[in-house]
Amino acid sequence: MGQAEKINNLENEDVNNGSNTTNQGWTCRLVIASLFGAFGSSYLYGYNLSVVNAPTLYVKEFYNKTWNDRYDQPMEAASLTLMWSVTVSIFAIGGLVGAIMVSPLVKLLGRKGTLLLNNIFAIVASLMLALGEVAGSFEMLILGRFIIGVDAGIALSALPMYLGEISPKQIRGALGQIHSIFICVGVFTGQVMGLPELLGQKSRWNYMFGIIMVPAVVQLLTLPFLPESPRYLLLEKQDAAGAQKALQAFLNKKDVSKELEEVQAEYRAQRSIHLVSMIELFKTPSVRWQIITAIVTMGCYQLCGLNAIWFYTNNILKEAGMDSNQIPYITLITGGVEILAAVVSGMIIEHVGRRPLLIGGFGAMAVFYGLLTIFLNVQTKASWLPYLSFGCILGVIASFCTGPGGIPFILTGELFEQSYRPAAFMIAGTVSWLSNFAVGILFPFIQGAFGAFCFMVFAATCMAGAVFLYFVLPETKGKTFVEISQSFAKINRVAVSITKEEMEWVAAKVKVENSDTQNEHGNVITEMENSL
Repeated sequence: MGQAEKINNLENEDVNNGSNTTNQGWTCRLVIASLFGAFGSSYLYGYNLSVVNAPTLYVKEFYNKTWNDRYDQPMEAASLTLMWSVTVSIFAIGGLVGAIMVSPLVKLLGRKGTLLLNNIFAIVASLMLALGEVAGSFEMLILGRFIIGVDAGIALSALPMYLGEISPKQIRGALGQIHSIFICVGVFTGQVMGLPELLGQKSRWNYMFGIIMVPAVVQLLTLPFLPESPRYLLLEKQDAAGAQKALQAFLNKKDVSKELEEVQAEYRAQRSIHLVSMIELFKTPSVRWQIITAIVTMGCYQLCGLNAIWFYTNNILKEAGMDSNQIPYITLITGGVEILAAVVSGMIIEHVGRRPLLIGGFGAMAVFYGLLTIFLNVQTKASWLPYLSFGCILGVIASFCTGPGGIPFILTGELFEQSYRPAAFMIAGTVSWLSNFAVGILFPFIQGAFGAFCFMVFAATCMAGAVFLYFVLPETKGKTFVEISQSFAKINRVAVSITKEEMEWVAAKVKVENSDTQNEHGNVITEMENSL
C-alpha cells in the first residue's frame, strides 16, 4: 500500500469516526476494568492505611493479654509500644517487598495475571488478621500486616501499569485517576468502619480486618473475564491476534488497525522489546531524566508530609474546644475532602493536563503548610484561630489529592516505553515505600525537634518538587508513549531515532488529528524527510 493511500485511509477513518472520539474513549469494558481493578487494589491500600487507627487500644490490650497468658506477667509498656509500632510499620516493609517483586511478576504473568495472583496475598492476610485473636497469636497479626503490605506493593505498580496500557491516550489520565479516587475511598471507609457504632468496638475490631478479603474476592471473580493488556500481548508475547481481540473488547469496535499501528510504532522505535532490568535501566542514557523525574515525583509523593497532617488534626480540633467523642466524626470531613478532590482531578486532568495539576498541587501544599505553621503558633491568641488551622489542613489534603495524590502513578507509566516500564515501576515503588518507611521513623524526631515548625520541612520538600517539575517535566496529555519518550531526547542528549515507516505514520497522524490541507501535509512529510 502506498504512502498516499495510507494517508487517505486514515483520513477517511477520521472523518467517519473522529466526531465520536470522546464517546469511543470510554467503553463498558474499560470502566469495568478500572472499577473492579481499583476496588481490589487501590481501595485495599487506602483501607489498610486507616483501618489500624481505630482499634489501637483493643489490639494493644490483646497483645498484653496474650503475653500475660504465655509468660504469666504483663508486657512492659515500652515493649508493648514497640510491638504495636512494628505491627503498623511492617506494612511499609511488605510494600517494599511487593514493589521489588512486581517486575518479574508482570513479565511472567502479565498485568492482569499479576493482579489476580495478588488477591491471594490479600485473602491470606485478611484471614490471619481476623483470626489472630481467636488463635491467641499476635504473631499472626504482625505477619498479616506484612502480607497485606506485599499486596499493596504489587497493586500500586501493577494496576497503574494495566490501566495505562489498556486506555486510549485521550482518556489515559482520567482512567488512571480512578486509582487515586479508590485510595481515598478506601481511607474514608476505614475511618467510617472504625466508628464505635460500627466495628470500632472491643468485640468487633477483628471484623475490620476480615473485610479486607471482600474486595479481593470480587476482583478474583471479575478480572478473569476481562482481557490482558494489548501492549503486553503484542510487544512482549508477540500475540498479534490476542492483542487485536483485547483492543476490540476494550475499545468496543472492530477496526483497531490504527491503535495496533500506534503500538507497533513503539516497537519499531525501540527496534526490539527486550525487557530491561533495574540496573540496565539506570545505565540507559535515553531514559536518564525520566528515571530522575519518576524518583523525584514518587519521593515527594511520600515525603510531602500528609502523614503529619493526621497527627495534628485531632490536637487542633481539641484546641478548638470540640468534644473528644465528636472528633472521630469531624475528621470524616478530611476523608470526604480527599474523595471530592480526587474526583475533580479525574474530571479535569484531560483538559488541564498532568503538569499544571502536579506542579500546582505541590505549590499549593507549600502555601497551606506555611499558613498552617503561622496559625498553629498563634492559635491560643483567639478561640477562632484553630478553625483556620483546620481549614489549612483541608487545603493541604485537597491540594494533595488534586494532583500529587494520583498523578505520580500515571506518570510512571507514561514516561517509559514497554521494555522499560516494569523496571521503572520497580524503581518508583521502591522509592515510594522507602520514603514511606522513612517518614514513619523520622517524623517523631522531626516533630520533637521543630514542634509546629515541622511543617516548614514539608513545605520546602513540596516547593523543591514543584520547581524541579516546572523545569524538567513536559506535558504528557494526549501523547503516545513514543512521543513522550522523544520529548526527553534533548535533555537526555540523545538523538531522536525514527524509522521511515514511523515517519510516514506520524505524518499521517498529524494530518488526521489536525485536519490540515493536503498541501500542508505534504510540507510536513517533506520536512521530516529532509530532517532524516
